[in-house]
Amino acid sequence: MIDRKLVELLQADATMPVAELAQRVNLSQTPCWKRIQRLRETGVIRAQVALCDPKKLGVGTTVFVAVRTNLHTEDWAQTFTRALRDIPEIVEAYRMSGETDYLLRVVVSDIEDYDRVYKQLIRAVPLFDVSSSFAMEQLKFSTALPVRLP
Repeated sequence: MIDRKLVELLQADATMPVAELAQRVNLSQTPCWKRIQRLRETGVIRAQVALCDPKKLGVGTTVFVAVRTNLHTEDWAQTFTRALRDIPEIVEAYRMSGETDYLLRVVVSDIEDYDRVYKQLIRAVPLFDVSSSFAMEQLKFSTALPVRLP
């Protein structure tokens, strides 16, 4: 229960001082700090990052890109993965079940900027079909995961 609360608090604000975290979970500072270290060591807490405003960074347009391929080889998959890593505007990528092979989330400044990213992707790897959908409005966004720790 204490670890769950710690993870929830840290997901909301990773800069919260240990003294405040300890107070909120009814522990003294040293045991609280040790629990946080254990959560890091076991990989429950993977990283602490700063969340930035996409619009203020000039990438306020989100595009969801469905990719289909007719090549299902290890070489193709490695080339595709390298291409994804080389294009910073592609911020998330998933291998999917169903008709879509891969789903990408791309952040760009506008349609022209997306076209540049699209051309960079198709130059890097052969694709069978690419379908792009521009997000009109963000209804929910969270980096906090549901916590299922005991």
